[in-house]
Amino acid sequence: MEEKKRNLNETPGIQVTDFILMGITNRPELQGPLFIVFLFNYMAIVVGNMGLIILTSVDSHLQTPMYFFLRHLAFVDLGYSTAIGPKMLVGFIEEKNIISYNGCAMQLVFYVIFVTSELFILSAMAYDRYVAICKPLLYTVIMSDIICWLLVAVSYLYSTMVSTLVAIKLFKLSFCKSNVIKHFYCDGAPLLSITCSDTSKIEVIIIIFAVLNFISSLLIILISYVFILVTILRMNSSKGRHKAFSTLGSHLTGVVIFYGTLLFIYLQPQSSHSFEKDKIASVFYTLVIPMLNPLIYSLRNKEVKGALRRLFKKSI
Repeated sequence: MEEKKRNLNETPGIQVTDFILMGITNRPELQGPLFIVFLFNYMAIVVGNMGLIILTSVDSHLQTPMYFFLRHLAFVDLGYSTAIGPKMLVGFIEEKNIISYNGCAMQLVFYVIFVTSELFILSAMAYDRYVAICKPLLYTVIMSDIICWLLVAVSYLYSTMVSTLVAIKLFKLSFCKSNVIKHFYCDGAPLLSITCSDTSKIEVIIIIFAVLNFISSLLIILISYVFILVTILRMNSSKGRHKAFSTLGSHLTGVVIFYGTLLFIYLQPQSSHSFEKDKIASVFYTLVIPMLNPLIYSLRNKEVKGALRRLFKKSI
């Protein structure tokens, strides 16, 4: 690895054809245990999210906008963890975790598509709860099937556009400083650190989209929750308030965990910023959160638990 890296540094005109992912750790004694941990982690992600997708698709009691968005949340969770997880697992058992140039580009594309989509699906879920609690008489009109599909379709189309633009601009750069990516997957910052091209334009593009996506989706969530809170506090019935709060608990937990992790990564002071910290935070939101979300939205949800019981009864 060191010889290949040194040769690239000595001949700056050479463009790399593949990359070496450093992975989570370079300590050989940890590779085996971590492989087992993340294998079970990825299996839990697949079983949990696929189970949620199937359950919300087949159960007639879960054919509402809330579960429609939850199904797509499970889909994007499964999407970006699958873009990263299997390749990371291969890295634990291979001496050199090599990823092709095109493979790296595709991993970045799908990762950005699904993560960006998650931001706007979470905001669509918050808007759905706002309409359900604040405008219950108009709920079926406002949250019609067409509107739900439109919200999801716009999220996917916009995310695909952003991802494709960033990937094209990023992979037009010349990677001649090194072919070693200090991460366990192909991400923007580690790739920018090994290019010998001018990165000012692509950095501006990434910052603009990151800020726009993060702030716009978070604003929708915050505004929705402010109106929801005001409506709940005006309710005369304590039972009604409890029911309203209980429907928000799962979504609020998911939002806090996801946005909290992103804030930890991107709001670190530059002086304390490091790829090692990024790795830990990235593991959390790319592989831990997709595992937790099915648990958060099922264990705290009576309707999902009821659907599971009905499914088991039918299968017996």
